Amino acid sequence: MKNDNVYWQECYNIVGACFEVHRVLGSGFLEGVYQEALAIEFKNGDIPFEAEKELEIDFKGMILNKKFKSDFVCYEKIIVEVKACNRLVDDHISQTLNYLNVTRFKVGLLVNFGEKSLKYKRIVL
Repeated sequence: MKNDNVYWQECYNIVGACFEVHRVLGSGFLEGVYQEALAIEFKNGDIPFEAEKELEIDFKGMILNKKFKSDFVCYEKIIVEVKACNRLVDDHISQTLNYLNVTRFKVGLLVNFGEKSLKYKRIVL
């Protein structure tokens, strides 16, 4: 059984920063705008992060040449995927789950700035 409380405080801090970015900018911008603003908000909130962190993909014990870039890795253990779309769909959740599986991280936050109100989904393995 998964522990839904894992990294709760860290996620609370990250989501708070996301709400602040959405409060100031609203919806309607491209993902890159939110990513840049979120990096500033993470710095202001003393949230440790790496933007566009390149991560390896382990396939049956072999590291693939192809890498993927997560929008953010916060606290060295939480994947943060930023979207700016009409609504989150299952493909977005699958993408985040794939990132968690290949990194073996336990928690991902999928955040959508594209709606009138900020929407996010906390995904725990």
